[in-house]
Amino acid sequence: MPLRPGRCYRHFSGPPYTRREYIPGVPQPKITKFTMGDQKKDYDFEVRLVTKQVGQIRHNALEAARVIALKQMTAMVGNETDFFMFVTKYPHHVIRENKMMAFAGADRLQDGMRLSFGKPIGTAARITKLGDLIMGMRVKKDHLEFAKKALKVASSKLPLDTEVVVLPLKEEKAQ
Repeated sequence: MPLRPGRCYRHFSGPPYTRREYIPGVPQPKITKFTMGDQKKDYDFEVRLVTKQVGQIRHNALEAARVIALKQMTAMVGNETDFFMFVTKYPHHVIRENKMMAFAGADRLQDGMRLSFGKPIGTAARITKLGDLIMGMRVKKDHLEFAKKALKVASSKLPLDTEVVVLPLKEEKAQ
């Protein structure tokens, strides 16, 4: 199996660390837009990016996946009003890191793992069950292949294994 990006913070142990009122200096999540496109149109299919693994996705990976999926769709479709894209995961979990000094004489200046709590360095979305929806798109029948391709490219930005699932929104009419 090839190595995926995000190896340091992909797996988790312990409860999520989410109480921002007690944590000074938590950086804002990079992902700001969770819905893009036209929500009100009548679409034929919903294409979903679902997980095949349990783990966490950092906020910058979620934003990178969102941006590349949006770029792919607007390049292939032509404009942002012919589809509706949404991200369902929000990065609540605060990631901490105990930074260690790496120079001569550092062993006299720091305590190693004694009382190591760590400073907040970012946030992550926790995926706790298989088949969890990360992001999805609603498209017309003409743009179904474009949406599948866009979400396949977006999955390469995520540290967990994912798959693209297509759900029809309307019943097919029998002829």
